[in-house]
Amino acid sequence: MKFKFLLSLLFAAAGSAYATAQDCCGPKWTDNIYVNFGVGGMTVINDGINSPTLNAHIQVGKYITPTWGVRAELGGLWQSLEKQEIGYEKYCKKFGELNLDATLNLNSLFGNKNVDRPVNVYVFGGPTISLSSAVSRHDVPVYSTSQVDGKTVITVSNTHSFKSEGAKLRAGATVGMGLGFRLSNAWVLNVEGRYGVAPSIFGNGSDCSKAESTLRGTVGITYVFGGLKGKKTCSMPMVPITEPKTVIKEVEKVVTREVPKEVVKEVTAYSPIAVVFKINKWDISDESMINIKLMADAMKKNSNAKFKITGYADKGTGSVSRNKFLSEKRAEAVYNALVKQGVNPSQLEKVAMGGVDPMFFDKAYLSRVVVLESK
Repeated sequence: MKFKFLLSLLFAAAGSAYATAQDCCGPKWTDNIYVNFGVGGMTVINDGINSPTLNAHIQVGKYITPTWGVRAELGGLWQSLEKQEIGYEKYCKKFGELNLDATLNLNSLFGNKNVDRPVNVYVFGGPTISLSSAVSRHDVPVYSTSQVDGKTVITVSNTHSFKSEGAKLRAGATVGMGLGFRLSNAWVLNVEGRYGVAPSIFGNGSDCSKAESTLRGTVGITYVFGGLKGKKTCSMPMVPITEPKTVIKEVEKVVTREVPKEVVKEVTAYSPIAVVFKINKWDISDESMINIKLMADAMKKNSNAKFKITGYADKGTGSVSRNKFLSEKRAEAVYNALVKQGVNPSQLEKVAMGGVDPMFFDKAYLSRVVVLESK
């Protein structure tokens, strides 16, 4: 009894340590940080759409989860006006801005957890602060005379002059939408459109000085430092399922010095195997048939052993019903292959789990799998 108690404590402690190691792992706070460089055009929407000017930006951000993220963007260069009634035409003015954005990935939000998807659709928005010189407008009266019916008539009209003064900060808000075309795990090509509302950098030289709209369109390239990382397990190697017998023998050497020897019946242990399938398929490859044949040979040597065949599908592709069907067909394919190799059907149990999140190494395609393990 003492021997069994010590073994129970040993494996309980090992199991607890392994579970703790798994729970402590995940993306670090330094993971999923990226930088983006973009260039495009910008126009002021004021008395119509003004001619676009060059717009460029640099972004630094972080994907907090596959759905949410944050970023800061420095942008600017020029804005111009040409359609103002007061004569403020063809005025091109330098400026800079800081946009603070929260980003929301619509693919992940609406259930597409496939981390290998080639295109992401996302929205973003937040406060904006611009910095440029202030502009003041001065109305100068102009007097003119004319003769009407022999009388002199004096006409007064105003002309406008504009003067750039000291720098001024202006605050507003922007929103936008983007497409991210995944080139690799670290590189993404982005196309974005941003709409903003803020006090005009042209001051009272603009017809909409207190709330002027702007529109930007840019193409940029994103680099994720170290590559995009999702949930992961520890790099600590798993102990093979046959290892406990070796541990038991070592414990026996110590325990048998203090207590009488007990007869221990050895039971053959079987390491789980995985059979991976192609997307939307349940055909077993020749490579996987090698593992199935080796497992079948071991099963037939112990007719009392029971085994579970569990089928899975990738949750990120296909509907719920389709994934349920695929997991059933994959489990059935492995079941039939084992029976064909001479395994007694009474030893086997089939289970279909449908679509699941990435199971191995955070790779979605590895969830298109059947896991065969002893019960």
